[in-house]
Amino acid sequence: MTVLAFDTATPATAVALCRSGEPPLEARDDPAPGRRPGHATRLLPLAVDLLRRAGIGWADLERIAVGTGPGTFTGLRVGIATARALARARGIPLTGVSTLHSLALGGLAAEAASQPFDAILAVLDARRREVFVAGWRPSALERGGEPFLSARALRPEALAEQVVELGLSPVLVGNGAVEFRSVLERSEALIPEGGSPLHQVSAIHHCRLVRALPGGDPADIHPEYLRLPDAEIARRSARP
Repeated sequence: MTVLAFDTATPATAVALCRSGEPPLEARDDPAPGRRPGHATRLLPLAVDLLRRAGIGWADLERIAVGTGPGTFTGLRVGIATARALARARGIPLTGVSTLHSLALGGLAAEAASQPFDAILAVLDARRREVFVAGWRPSALERGGEPFLSARALRPEALAEQVVELGLSPVLVGNGAVEFRSVLERSEALIPEGGSPLHQVSAIHHCRLVRALPGGDPADIHPEYLRLPDAEIARRSARP
């Protein structure tokens, strides 16, 4: 199966092209700190570049996969709208992939770490000093199993307390784990070095998850926001 996968839930724009029996191809745009994400301008050019590198065209795609978040509102809207348009134009199925699940799947590479762990938590910076998090047992990740810690928004202090209460020895991956390292390491969790690729959302892992997920109608794929947008929170706070 030939799958084009991408994710725009974080500031990065991550794209991958996966074909049965061939190594996956990946392209990404990671804006420098303080710069605005380039989802709207970089997503399609990155996808076109991968198709060119593979020597195939849009007509050769058999599935589109897109990260459904949680993540930034604007980024998710760009990614999912693009995925729906491409799937409809080609008449092929669209699969929604949890960005947290994909990130956690990439965390399996941390098995080479000197410190043993029994869980993988994907932690994304949700802004307003919160993180989006979900957790899996390593054995459940490859087969698309359900998380033991469902996706939620938490303050990092609350997450550290929850890890201790559950008696876990987890590895934490994602930009939220890096941003709030000083708080989260109080739970004795393992957090790879800040520059580790384990903290990056990779669309290659979206392709891996597609094997266990159905493709369907593009209209059925929706973003997973987990909380209200900042503008709506501000509006409600301003009410008398």
